[in-house]
Amino acid sequence: MYGTAHLVGDVMTRTVVALGGGAAFKDIVRAMRQFQVSVLPVVDDQYRVLGVVSEADLLSKEELRDDGPDRGLLPARLRLADLAKAGARTAGELMTVPPVTVRPDETLSRAARTMAHRQVNCLPVVDGEGVLKGVVSRSDLLKVFLREDLDIAGEIRREVVARLFPSPLEPVRVTVHDGVVGLTGRVPDASLVPVAVRLVRAVEGVVDVDCALTGPRRRVDLDADLPDTGTAAEPEPERPEGPEQPEQPEQ
Repeated sequence: MYGTAHLVGDVMTRTVVALGGGAAFKDIVRAMRQFQVSVLPVVDDQYRVLGVVSEADLLSKEELRDDGPDRGLLPARLRLADLAKAGARTAGELMTVPPVTVRPDETLSRAARTMAHRQVNCLPVVDGEGVLKGVVSRSDLLKVFLREDLDIAGEIRREVVARLFPSPLEPVRVTVHDGVVGLTGRVPDASLVPVAVRLVRAVEGVVDVDCALTGPRRRVDLDADLPDTGTAAEPEPERPEGPEQPEQPEQ
């Protein structure tokens, strides 16, 4: 593997506000407002994550509030789970189960895919026993894009260029500006250029890649269209022009 990928444990928030299953509805709202978070994990006495409570879970109660003439008629679009949460009073009744979690040793790309697939903004980070170790949010995953350009360039030179092109035909130049990588130079094997671009894109902090790497110069064969005739024969001597002379009889 090229480079050392940052892991969830490198960027997660370790100081976490968590709830017990018996936390009251208003206490949950106060905690979210005080700590400016939209999701809170719910844990047991051993800090194992049982579920999560989000703002969406809390809004189920408000969603059923109706002051119009049809008060008491439930919106057909609400699911049974939402109806149950609308009457919930504690975190244990409100929480979404099973919780979607990640491990500290998972890569940031895998955590990002999990968030996108499950449509969540943050994930509790748990160990092998399910014990809460932290929380990782979308903003945490974006921290890698604050990486210094010089740091990115150094990793690309060490982990990509030096390994793929140890003996370039012309020096491979790596530049990085605001996370955008530029590659120029001439390499022995042009088939490795797409591989290099892919590996550079995988380096954390890279925003995009502008690649101008080229392969060996083509040799021009100026005699490519001439037939191979082998050893040339000596030309016959030219005969003088003019009328033919009659042969003289032998004496």
